[in-house]
Amino acid sequence: MGWLILALMGAVTFLYGLSIHATLLCLLVKPLPVLALLGWLHDAPPSDYRRWISLGLLFSLLGDVLLAWPADLFVFGLGAFLVAHLAYLKAYTSDCRRLAPVPLLLALVAGAALLGILISHGLGPLLVPVIVYGLAISAMLWRALARLGSDVPKRSAQLAAAGAVAFVFSDSVIGISRFVVAFDAAPYLIILSYWLGQWGIAASAFTAKKREI
Repeated sequence: MGWLILALMGAVTFLYGLSIHATLLCLLVKPLPVLALLGWLHDAPPSDYRRWISLGLLFSLLGDVLLAWPADLFVFGLGAFLVAHLAYLKAYTSDCRRLAPVPLLLALVAGAALLGILISHGLGPLLVPVIVYGLAISAMLWRALARLGSDVPKRSAQLAAAGAVAFVFSDSVIGISRFVVAFDAAPYLIILSYWLGQWGIAASAFTAKKREI
């Protein structure tokens, strides 16, 4: 209950700070929901899966701070989230390694479509970092979807897949609002889908297969 209260307080305060453009307040409270998820995750059964999800949350926490910082640290934030997605990717492959061609195709189409839109509007010096990040998040999405219908617990697969989709949606809105067209609702769509995605990914560790660390 304590972690839930911390997450809700951080989320509500951040949304309030966002609405009044209070940069410092947003910087201070933005990490709280993910920090709460990290604390909550320690109640999940110990496993390799939980360990990699925890590492992903830690780098997401770093990414939160870097992207909220008043200076333009977008590339560094991108790097932190790149590592987070690689950690999630490792978690998903720790209990499922089937090829899953349909999820692979879906992830490739989604990634290619978004990258195509962004590249067509010009990324300048961010071209290579964004492409690398796009490949990583597409791979993460593929492996999350690959767990659906496999021998991993159904609940874990569903939560991880939903979380991955929400995360991809959040990152897609970031890309569109930053490089294509900015719109007022973007910051709210980004953060709410991001938190939902992180919750789904973290929650999936509670029903994942138990393995020795």
